[in-house]
Amino acid sequence: MVSVSAPGRICLFGEHQDYLGLPVIAAGISRRITVEGSHKNDKLIVINMPDINATEKFNLEKNYVYKKPHDYLRSALNVLIRDEKLSFSAGFECTMTSTIPINSGTSSSSAMVVAWIQFLSKIADIPKSFSQFQVAHIAYKAEVLEFGGYGGMMDQFSIALGNCIYLTSQPTIAVENLFPKLGAFVLGDSKEPKDTQKILKHVKYGMLAAMEKIKKINPLFDITHTHIKEVNDYKKILSRDELILVKGNISDHKILRTAKKMLESCKVNDEQLGNLLTRHQNNLRDAKRISTEKINRMIIAAMNAGALGGKINGSGGGGCMFAYAPTNPESVAEAIEKAGGKAHVIHIDSGVA
Repeated sequence: MVSVSAPGRICLFGEHQDYLGLPVIAAGISRRITVEGSHKNDKLIVINMPDINATEKFNLEKNYVYKKPHDYLRSALNVLIRDEKLSFSAGFECTMTSTIPINSGTSSSSAMVVAWIQFLSKIADIPKSFSQFQVAHIAYKAEVLEFGGYGGMMDQFSIALGNCIYLTSQPTIAVENLFPKLGAFVLGDSKEPKDTQKILKHVKYGMLAAMEKIKKINPLFDITHTHIKEVNDYKKILSRDELILVKGNISDHKILRTAKKMLESCKVNDEQLGNLLTRHQNNLRDAKRISTEKINRMIIAAMNAGALGGKINGSGGGGCMFAYAPTNPESVAEAIEKAGGKAHVIHIDSGVA
């Protein structure tokens, strides 16, 4: 029997900044997906997914042609066979179970891909021990590059490595492990469906359009070294929404730099961390407009119950929020549920294993 697991993730700082080439701070959480299985005496792969009442099957003797736009189970197998030279001569049956909220901004799909790759590496004809960093790279290939996507790398790396990481993707991928002593968080699922494409149309493509306009005038413009007040120099060429977006991104990057300095010192001031999360949320709510009325109410309820700060998690437009509640997480969870969410007390957790 082979058994592996991988965490979901929260983005502490840097939401909607990785595709701008800016760093993020993310963490694995104690809501996990588990894959358990063993070999069979045939060529059939059977994946049972009781949480969504689904079973997927495919035959090892046939080409793994993708059956849907995001056929991650097949793509991971393809990448491992093609690029990593793993072989699978016998079929197997496995079961995937998860405590990670689905389609809620906690990267349940990336956690599935990471765990699946770890499982496949162990059940292969000649098992291979990939490092967590290697698993993250393979997962990014299988989930993004294999389908011609342009997504960031935060999900795969924060899930594979776990704990708390500072990730930069430009000019090359670099990860710094952070080991702050953090208390409990409370994850709140709004149960609102997310419209990721609608969010990206405003936040991602709106910001990229604004940057293009600015760089036509000032090719040396660098968001990491620009003061918010300097953005007013571009009022004539930017729309009001674009101006607000650029200022919001500059503010968020400054918040992240402050947070990193504190988190890497291991001397975390809980109140300051909460304040930084709330400031980040204010930008996500007002400048990027990715929060919802329900999630705003859930965050307010959490703060009124004693949480030190909180923010929406993931691409936005629905899904989850989280609150930092190191002293009274149960009371905060109760307040979130009274506001209409599904609450889970969580802690920062290790990566794929």
